[in-house]
Formats: sequence, structure tokens, C-alpha cells
Amino acid sequence: MTFLTRREQFNAAHRMYRQDLTEEENFRLFGKCANPNYHGHNYDLFVTVKGEVDHERPCIMDLKELKVIINDHVIEKLDHRNLNLDVDFMAGKMASTELLCIEIFKQLKGPIEAYAGVCLHSVRLAETENNSTECFG
Repeated sequence: MTFLTRREQFNAAHRMYRQDLTEEENFRLFGKCANPNYHGHNYDLFVTVKGEVDHERPCIMDLKELKVIINDHVIEKLDHRNLNLDVDFMAGKMASTELLCIEIFKQLKGPIEAYAGVCLHSVRLAETENNSTECFG
């Protein structure tokens, strides 16, 4: 089994908060991430696919096609958007990096696996250079 990873980037704003809590309780729980005016990140997205390669099929998949899938199903929906307000697949969900990573995996699984012989292995989302999360589905 061979693995191939594509990196993409996007910028997005979000706010961590629970509507059932007061502003003070949200701030105690989420710190400055509970800012009512939101805050943003420059995210790095790593999408890893897996498949078999041999002389007949020397590549897992065309990287240009992988880029198109990622851009059409994820980047276009997230880049320069508010995760809490603008993104259909995040509606009603906490805009944490972990939940966003899971939802990105769900968005990509079908389109990537429609490509013959390719499986989506993982999605890793880095919120900062020090913090990232990874989903294996």
C-alpha cells in the first residue's frame, strides 16, 4: 500500500462558544477563542490517499485531479468564510478544529473514492504551526 498526500491552505474565521452558556462561562471554557467578534486562522490541510501502484499504474491518482476534488468540495466552501455562519457542512456544529477535520473528511471521502482503486486514508488539519488534528474516518 502506498500513500500520497496533498497540502492545501485556506483562511477562515470562527468562534468557539456554546449558546447554553453565558459570555463569561464561554470565556472561561474557551478563552479568547470565545471572542464574540470571531477570530481567524491560516489553516493547512493535508489530505492523504492510499492505493496500490505498479508498472501498469505507477501513480495512486493524478495530483491535479486530487487538487480539483479538494478545492471543489472543501476549499471553495471554507476559504475566507466564517465557519460558524457561512459553511453549510458546519451548520449547527461547534467550529472546533477537530469537528472541522471530521467534516472535511466526510466531504472528501465520496469524491476521492469514486476514483478507481483509491481510498481516503486521512485528513490532517493544522490550525497553527503548533496545533493540528487528524481524522482517519
